[in-house]
Amino acid sequence: MTNDGSEVFEWEQSRSLRCQAVTTTPDSSTTSDSQSCATRKVRITEVGPRDGLQNQPARIATEAKIKFIDALSQAGVAEIEVSSFVSPKWVPQLSDAAEVFAGITRHPEVIYSALVPNMTGLERAIESRAGKISLFTAATDDFNLRNTNSTVAQSIERFRPMVDLAQSAALPVRGYISCVVRCPYAGVVDPDAVADVVAALLDLGITEIDLGETLGVAVPTEIERLYDAVSTRIDPTETTFHMHDTRGTGLACVVAAYQLGVRSFDTSAGGLGGCPYAPGAMGNVPSEDVVFCFERMGIPTGVDLDQMVRAGVIIEHAVGKPLPGRAYRARKGQMHI
Repeated sequence: MTNDGSEVFEWEQSRSLRCQAVTTTPDSSTTSDSQSCATRKVRITEVGPRDGLQNQPARIATEAKIKFIDALSQAGVAEIEVSSFVSPKWVPQLSDAAEVFAGITRHPEVIYSALVPNMTGLERAIESRAGKISLFTAATDDFNLRNTNSTVAQSIERFRPMVDLAQSAALPVRGYISCVVRCPYAGVVDPDAVADVVAALLDLGITEIDLGETLGVAVPTEIERLYDAVSTRIDPTETTFHMHDTRGTGLACVVAAYQLGVRSFDTSAGGLGGCPYAPGAMGNVPSEDVVFCFERMGIPTGVDLDQMVRAGVIIEHAVGKPLPGRAYRARKGQMHI
């Protein structure tokens, strides 16, 4: 499709919220164009190296992970979740987190973050020079007990000294909330319960709220109900949306979240991934699908799609099976790689 500078893309919603992506016109001022771009631009956090690899059945070589991350660093993503400092007993695929952090070539405009479960993990992340740390809880006790052996309230209380230490080290803190739509053990999740967890995390001083649709079963109307509740505690523009793609509705839900004001998204190269505590859940919504969709809608992502595909090829070879992402497979075929 040829864009002559006059295309206007509009999306209407039942609550009469409207988001417009308007391209530059010849008489637009530099200031207004910059403000429009900043308002519309999507921020991508690539979670493939952590969320994408944690559930792989075969061991992935440290060297392959480093090569994968270095390729992602050249793709224009804002952040890469490099690994997790968890016990090798529970997630053996990520037992080399320190080695991976030590081996990557860091791009000055990319944040390299790490997931941490406890103070020991946080201290290791600080030693490895992580640029941000992520803590994780859930919207239900049932999931949290299986994932962290604690209730939601207990996990949040455990975060308190961790947040203090991160702040003293000048590290921003992301707070993941898993199972924001449905829990594999408790069923449908009340959006108000999610909002309560958001409020508790904000009270701790956590700087970023990441809402995780862990099972990948949501549809856009459920995302709207979720943000109806959450927006009473935090503006959607200040959240990150983390969507898995088990039922093929991931991209639709990402666009729905964008319509509601969300501008920050977690994605995974080629759709790589899964969750060991959510049986049957597939990988995150593919990075290439999200980038292709938003760019065609006139919404800038700052991501080089071809370089993202090159990174995907690296990890596809390492895991030894085709990646499922549609845009990834299509562009890979066009690039003959």
